[in-house]
Amino acid sequence: MAAISSLLTPILYQNPMDSMKISKSPAWLAIGASPRSSRAFGSSISFSNPRRKTLWISAVASEATATAQEPEVARRLYVGNIPRTVDNEELTKIFGEHGSVEKAEVMYDKYSGRSRRFAFVTMSTVEDANAAIEKLNDAEIGGRKIKVNITEKPLPTVDLSPLQAEESKFIDSPHKVYVGNLAKTVTSEVLNKFFSEKGKVLSAKVSRVPGTSKASGFGFVTFSSDEDVEAAISSFNNAVLEGQKIRVNRA
Repeated sequence: MAAISSLLTPILYQNPMDSMKISKSPAWLAIGASPRSSRAFGSSISFSNPRRKTLWISAVASEATATAQEPEVARRLYVGNIPRTVDNEELTKIFGEHGSVEKAEVMYDKYSGRSRRFAFVTMSTVEDANAAIEKLNDAEIGGRKIKVNITEKPLPTVDLSPLQAEESKFIDSPHKVYVGNLAKTVTSEVLNKFFSEKGKVLSAKVSRVPGTSKASGFGFVTFSSDEDVEAAISSFNNAVLEGQKIRVNRA
């Protein structure tokens, strides 16, 4: 019994400070902690030196802090030229194949409810954002080659004062039509004059790509009555304006 007791003594009476346990983690591989306690405590680990526990916790905390401090502007991506059928869920799935997605938001026109063919995707880390750009910029989705880049990159300077003035003059109304497939040469003035032939037009505008003077290929025309709306649809749907057959329906 004496022999057996002497063999067990080092285990039964070892210093408690030599067996400080941390919940399971492979971190002991990186900092030299001993995995010996796995024999007695499953996958938990112990540190022979309390200082090693402090180093491990500090390393994990530093990594978490670094991730949390990455600015959103460096993780937020502009995604352009997407098919109109792509929604937030599908966009999340597409970008999720190349990293962790925090948020995906397709932009829709507030009048027609149609996709504006661009979106913003915020990735969880800058590394994931860069990976998504590398893999998806110029990739083909739904027959369209999409554009992906960081939103913090400055856009070319454009004088938007005339366009902002045009937007502020637009008179909204419940009696309104959506006009699609417009030629790039069609202006709000041209649209107003064209539809004035069949009714009393209150206002007309051609939508622009945000931040640019580029036409989006569609617009809106408002009228003073529902009868004018019906007349515009029956007269101008599939009519030719500036060399292109336009689509007209209720907005």
